[in-house]
Amino acid sequence: MNDLDVQLKQLIINSLNLEDLQVSDIDSDEPLFGDGDGLNLDSIDALELGLAIKKTFNIVINGDDPAVREHFQSVTTLADYISSQSTQGAV
Repeated sequence: MNDLDVQLKQLIINSLNLEDLQVSDIDSDEPLFGDGDGLNLDSIDALELGLAIKKTFNIVINGDDPAVREHFQSVTTLADYISSQSTQGAV
C-alpha cells in the first residue's frame, strides 16, 4: 500500500466520519459506491469527499466530467487520478 492510498483512506474515514473503520479495513480496490461490496458510499458522501480532496490536494473534481465515476470507483482509481492531476500541475 502506497502513501497516497493510506492518505486517501484516512481522508475518507475522517471526512465522512466513519469512526468504526480503520485504514486497514479498506481494500484499495474495493468499490467506494453502490450497494453490495465495498464502502457503500452515496452521492452526499461523494460531495463531501470531493470537497475534502479539494482542500487536501488542491484538486477540483468536476462533477460534469463523464469520467468522474471512473475516478471514484476505488481508492486505487482515485489515487491514480490525484497523481495524474498533481503531475500535470507540477511544471
